[in-house]
Amino acid sequence: MTGTDHDLDELLGIAAAAAREAGAMLVAKRPPRPEVVDTKSSPTDVVTALDREAEELIRARIAAARPHDSILGEEGGSSPGRTGVRWVVDPIDGTVNFLYGLPEWAVSVAAEVDGEAVVGVVDVAPRGEVFTAVRGRGAWLGGERLRCNTGVPLARALIATGFGYGAGRREIQSEVLREVLPRVRDIRRGGSAAVDLCSVASGRVDGYFERGPQRWDVAAGGLIAEEAGARVGGLRGRPANPDMTVCAAPELFAELHDLLVPLDPERDA
Repeated sequence: MTGTDHDLDELLGIAAAAAREAGAMLVAKRPPRPEVVDTKSSPTDVVTALDREAEELIRARIAAARPHDSILGEEGGSSPGRTGVRWVVDPIDGTVNFLYGLPEWAVSVAAEVDGEAVVGVVDVAPRGEVFTAVRGRGAWLGGERLRCNTGVPLARALIATGFGYGAGRREIQSEVLREVLPRVRDIRRGGSAAVDLCSVASGRVDGYFERGPQRWDVAAGGLIAEEAGARVGGLRGRPANPDMTVCAAPELFAELHDLLVPLDPERDA
């Protein structure tokens, strides 16, 4: 079964409605300092009660519309389905930003068909921006079609990145960054992979790389970037994966890739 066997407009409508509703709920219900209810990979990798509430809301909306699809969520794990459609949900990408009241966080919802993202929605709720894409139909911010920046050499490229939560990972990431920084225009660290990928799509940065993002972090934003003309992948011809995700226009992707490979960034101390 392929994406053409499913109603992509239906999938987009479900994703957009669920993401918008969750984003609005999060903005409305966020207290001055949300309570941390759990941690994951380290004491600084936090989960709030609203992460869980937002994912439950999105799961409920998807299940009501398409009860036989599978769902993969950052907080709730994987639920089985039998349609070939899998929803990939990050209820708050950028939870630490959400915790501190910084605006760089988003609700990310993607629909995959047989492992390929075909619909992506990233609702950057604090900014009132909703990025969308359907495979083969382009990427959009509201009524504006998005195009990534092209013709930018590495030396003039503004590059986004992010850092892991474990000390051993951060040690290597700081070594890599020390080699990258002199070779580019500058570095930006926003704190949300989904927003960073949408920033590539919209030309707000030229490229992005990071070790650590999981499928729920990049499924929607990666499709949005691709549909805006960017290449999204890993190192040495691999697809984007938790070891490394790189995103930029194809010519800049190649330069950034070739800078990263000798630095052996897919490791921890």
